[in-house]
Amino acid sequence: MANIPRHKVFVSFHHEDEYYKSMFCSYMGTDIVDKSVEDGDINPYIQTDTIRQKIRDDFIADASVTVVLVGSCTWQRKHVDWEIGSSLRDTQRNSRCGLLGILLPNHPNFGATNYNPHLVPPRLADNCDGVTPFASIYDWPGHRNTDSIRRWIHIAFERRLKTPNPDNGRSQFGHNRSGPCSRGWTD
Repeated sequence: MANIPRHKVFVSFHHEDEYYKSMFCSYMGTDIVDKSVEDGDINPYIQTDTIRQKIRDDFIADASVTVVLVGSCTWQRKHVDWEIGSSLRDTQRNSRCGLLGILLPNHPNFGATNYNPHLVPPRLADNCDGVTPFASIYDWPGHRNTDSIRRWIHIAFERRLKTPNPDNGRSQFGHNRSGPCSRGWTD
């Protein structure tokens, strides 16, 4: 798949799924430029608005696609919500990223024909609906299937400018959501 260019990718994930994030980056190797936040990159004790600004301006601003690794509890995480929200913004400083989700093997809908939209991050689910959705969700492709992932990333990259307006209208999470992961979110 030499005709697909290398993209700068921000990987959004729940820290409990660090194993899959590491595997994703290892598999993709030099096929992507990883723009993700790593442990220790941001002081967790600074103000919430400063954390959001740092994520947006220091990591996502230079990315062209955001990949959301969706595990069983990812929908509950405030940082994932903020990262998706920042990825969808199109400002003078930060251009909009393409967006895609990958259901991990620990997700309850992994391998199913359809997924429950209430078990994925709400802002991601909002952008997977409609006649011309802004984002798509795929299943984790198995052992080192980088051709599929590269294709998905490139489709998301191209879609970011072709799809008129992604849905970024939800209020940002103020805190992580709680409750059983399998119950999902409600409006």
